[in-house]
Amino acid sequence: MMTTASAAKATPSTRRTELLAAAAATVTVVLWASAFVSIRSAGAAYSPGALALGRLLTGAVALGVICVVRREGWPPRAAWPGILISGLLWFGFYMVALNWGEQQVDAGTAALIVNIGPILVALLGSRLLGDQMPPRLLAGMAVSFAGAVTVGLSMSGGGGSSVLGVVLCLLAAVGYAGGVVAQKPALGRASALQVTTFGCLVGAVVCLPFAGKLVTEAGDAPLSATLNMIYLGVFPTALAFTTWAYALARTTASRMGATTYAVPALVVLMSWLALDEVPGLFTLAGGALCLAGVAVSRSRARTTPKAVPPPPAVTPEPRPEREQHEPEQA
Repeated sequence: MMTTASAAKATPSTRRTELLAAAAATVTVVLWASAFVSIRSAGAAYSPGALALGRLLTGAVALGVICVVRREGWPPRAAWPGILISGLLWFGFYMVALNWGEQQVDAGTAALIVNIGPILVALLGSRLLGDQMPPRLLAGMAVSFAGAVTVGLSMSGGGGSSVLGVVLCLLAAVGYAGGVVAQKPALGRASALQVTTFGCLVGAVVCLPFAGKLVTEAGDAPLSATLNMIYLGVFPTALAFTTWAYALARTTASRMGATTYAVPALVVLMSWLALDEVPGLFTLAGGALCLAGVAVSRSRARTTPKAVPPPPAVTPEPRPEREQHEPEQA
C-alpha cells in the first residue's frame, strides 16, 4: 500500500506528465490548423492524391531520419495491427478523401462534416476501448460541436457543394475516427515516434498509385505550392502526428478527439492573419464556442476530500479471572 509520503512524491510527477501531454496536444492542434492554410495554396497546383503522397513521403523521410538518429528500431509485432489500420485509414484514406472532398464542397460545409469525427472517436472509444464518458466531456463536446456548426454555417455559400463532396468529407471523418481508435492500443506497445513513423510510411505506400501524377504536377507547380507541400509533410504530419501520439498515449481517445475542436477556431484566426480573410461575428462566436467547449471537456471536476470518520473506540476485553484451585486435602 502506498504511504502518504510516497503519494506526495508521485503527485508532481503525474502533474508534469499531464502538462507535457497538454503541451503536445497544443502543438498538434496549432500545426493542424496551419495545415488548412497551406492546403489552400498547394491544392491549387496538386491534385488530392498527389498532394497526399507528397506530404506523406516528406513526413516519412523526416521521421525516418529521426528514428535512425534515435535508434528506435522496428515496433514490436503486437503494435503492428494498430499501426497498419491507422496508417491505412488515417494517414492514407483520410488525407486523400479530405483533399478531394474540399475541392467538391465549400469550406464551411467541409468543416461542418469533418467535425463529426471527434464525436465518432468518442463513440468508438467508449465501445471498443472502454473510454469513460464523464458529463464534462459530453458537455464540452456539445458546446464545441455547436461552435463548429456556427463556423461552418457562417463560412458556407462561398462555393458550390456536391453530393460527392459531402460523402467524401463524411468518409474522411470516419477514417479519422477509425485511425485514432486503432492507434491507441498500438501506443501501449510501441513508442509514439515508432507508431507515427510506420503509420506515415503505410499511408505513403497506400498512396503510391498517385506517384505518376505527383511527378508530373511537381514539374509544373510553382515553388510556393511545392514548399507548402513540404511544410505539410514536416510540420503538420511528422511533428504534429508525433506530438498527437505522445499525448494520446497519456489520455483517452475521447478527450484527445475533443481537443481537435480547437482547430476550427485557430483556422479562423490564421486565415485572418495570413490570408486577410476577415471573419464575421458569427464566425468569431463559433470559434469562441469551440475553444470554450475544449476547455470544458479537458477540465476535471473538483473533488472534495471525504471526511475521514474517527476510528471506533476500542473497549478493552475483560481479562479472564485466574482459576482458584482448592488446596488438596491430605
